[in-house]
Amino acid sequence: METRTVVAEFIGTAMLVLFGVGSLVLAGDYINALGISLAFGFTLIAIAYAFGHISGCHINPAVTLGVLLAKRIDIRTAVQYWVAQFVGAIVGAAVLFLLANQVPRLQTADAFGSNGYGGRSPVGMGAGGAFLAEVLLTFLLVFVFLAVTHSVALVGGEPIPVGLALAAVNLIGIPLTWASVNPARSFGPAIFAGGDALGQLWLFIVAPLVGGVLAAVVHRFTHLHPAGQADQEEAHPPPATGPWGRLRGGHRPEAGGQETKGPEAA
Repeated sequence: METRTVVAEFIGTAMLVLFGVGSLVLAGDYINALGISLAFGFTLIAIAYAFGHISGCHINPAVTLGVLLAKRIDIRTAVQYWVAQFVGAIVGAAVLFLLANQVPRLQTADAFGSNGYGGRSPVGMGAGGAFLAEVLLTFLLVFVFLAVTHSVALVGGEPIPVGLALAAVNLIGIPLTWASVNPARSFGPAIFAGGDALGQLWLFIVAPLVGGVLAAVVHRFTHLHPAGQADQEEAHPPPATGPWGRLRGGHRPEAGGQETKGPEAA
């Protein structure tokens, strides 16, 4: 295990929860869904530039699952990332909880930025609709991530489209379920919200993971060459530079042919 990659995932996820969910909890009375969505997107972009070259900046278990299925990391690395992400989400939510308790009459403190369906959905969306929405929104996010971090993609600007994708899915998802698309993002706040937030948490863990699987399958079909066909990136590998340089060759494949480290986020 490379300790710094796990630490990067831990810190990155904690920051995403603190600043992303924090925009909803602390500033929800003053900004609308657009402001909250932009806070998530800008936070992700900043974190990706800070940690993308270290861990790949997945900061989202669904992204890590997609990267695993794309064979950019091995199962051991994926498990380490998942543990770091969930622990980071709890720590980020704990810091946010302490801050929220210092604000008198905070209207959004009860739900604490947790996700929900039925009576906990802003539009009253049921479990089936919420599940479908989370699958589709997570699919978009993870697919964009896999596509722009593909080794033939333009080097250097990857965090921007991924951050914009996160902002877009939040803008659509906030009125429906408060927008999860990230099991860790849902897990941390639910721990402190308790009650129905914990009872409904399963959906916001399972649905994003399904979306991540779907994104990996579609990405394999659209971006990877059939077996036996020459691959442009093998013939002309791009430089291992940019925020997500680890995925582009900063770590060469081992003898077995798989990369042991890789990037990604959300």
